[in-house]
Amino acid sequence: MNHKMTVAAVQMNSQQNIETNLTAIKAAISDASAQGATLVVLPENCCSMGEQRATAARFDALSATIGDYARSHGIYVLAGSLPCPYRPDGMIVPDGRMRQVSQLFAPDGSQAARYDKIHLFTATVADKQGSYNEAATFEAGTQTVVTPIEVNNAVFQLGMMVCFDLRFPALAQRLRQAGAELLSAPSAFTYLTGQANWSLLLQARALDSQCMVIGAAQGGEHIYKTGNPRQTWGHATITTFNGSVADSYDYSVLEGQALDKGYALVMATFDKNVQEQGRQRMPIFDCHRLA
Repeated sequence: MNHKMTVAAVQMNSQQNIETNLTAIKAAISDASAQGATLVVLPENCCSMGEQRATAARFDALSATIGDYARSHGIYVLAGSLPCPYRPDGMIVPDGRMRQVSQLFAPDGSQAARYDKIHLFTATVADKQGSYNEAATFEAGTQTVVTPIEVNNAVFQLGMMVCFDLRFPALAQRLRQAGAELLSAPSAFTYLTGQANWSLLLQARALDSQCMVIGAAQGGEHIYKTGNPRQTWGHATITTFNGSVADSYDYSVLEGQALDKGYALVMATFDKNVQEQGRQRMPIFDCHRLA
């Protein structure tokens, strides 16, 4: 049995034109699949940076489209996040707010898992926007999610996170305790917080959980119809269970061929056996006493 799988993290510079973003998403999935990826992770707000309510109104249609992209290549695709007007049980989110929803689509195009972002970004940052309060627009999710991925008769367990979740080691540890072997971390870090903490957080959460962490990212300047443009850090990165960087795109702004294509790919091979051997050599969860 093959205990390996190839994973890809996508870096984008999503703007507010959903169709343009979908073109980049479709091309990135096709490219990653052609290079052997069986799991492709898209960044947070992959279909639109800003225009959240208009995007949420198209949640079902956009989800179906990305599911179709997964089906056409016979691979798993994680739609980093899409704003959604309803909870997992179908109830409309009250007070006009939404949920930030990360979805895993299976090779047949069906929704294999849905995770609603638990930790909502609240911070004051010395950039043009200054203040961020995601809770004013979104309702926090309440359920952790670990879901199986079946590749070549092997099963891999994926724990799902989104962006600000990376700040909270207890979540990564809980996902590991629930069986996670890989963690998805689709993100849209601000330029300044990303510059200070992005790489450190990916490596720290990998060490906390002894899981591979797949950090898809938004990068560059995003033009909003109202207010100041937003700048994100980029630097899509995949980190192994021991904290080492397997691959990274070392720029905020797409450059060269990546600019021409509208995306950058970061790829790595996940080896379940190697990770399990590393966990056995340092069995931190047998030693853990405070949680």
